[in-house]
Amino acid sequence: MNKDHCKSDFRKSCINKLRFISSYNNLKKDKIIVNKLQEVIETLNAKKILMYIPMDIEVDILPLIHKLRQRGVEVFVPRMEGESFKAVKFRLPLHKKKFGIKEPSNSHLKTKIDLAIVPVVGIDGAGKRIGFGKGMYDRFFYALKQQPTIVFTQRTLCMTHQILSNQYDIQADYIITG
Repeated sequence: MNKDHCKSDFRKSCINKLRFISSYNNLKKDKIIVNKLQEVIETLNAKKILMYIPMDIEVDILPLIHKLRQRGVEVFVPRMEGESFKAVKFRLPLHKKKFGIKEPSNSHLKTKIDLAIVPVVGIDGAGKRIGFGKGMYDRFFYALKQQPTIVFTQRTLCMTHQILSNQYDIQADYIITG
């Protein structure tokens, strides 16, 4: 079996696991993860953070986004553009776009990101991100001149010892799960 097929099977397995788990204890797990994220943010003194608008199987970090904005932290989120995305300032209202993902209106990031909080479907044996298979995060980070500290989030760790990633797949500095 080739690596791409194994990666696809692992992705499907993780998504099924996350869908099953997402119906149990979400609120509790999300609070635990958000508290751990706050600790990382405070330790790193991050002021410009790339986050994400959560989908149903992803950790709900919206309460953290609102809290950080109240504290004057600049929060950016992905806005899909073609094969990748650009980071735009988080602001309301959010609009439902491609793949059912919510996004704010268009703007342009003119600053360096200190920290990026990235949702994962799974993590391979090299500690690299397995996402939904579109490669958007990989393309985004590849294009950055300065790499931020990267934190992966996942409600329940879905990891394999197999190396399924490619050289360009992103790797985390921190992995936070419930």
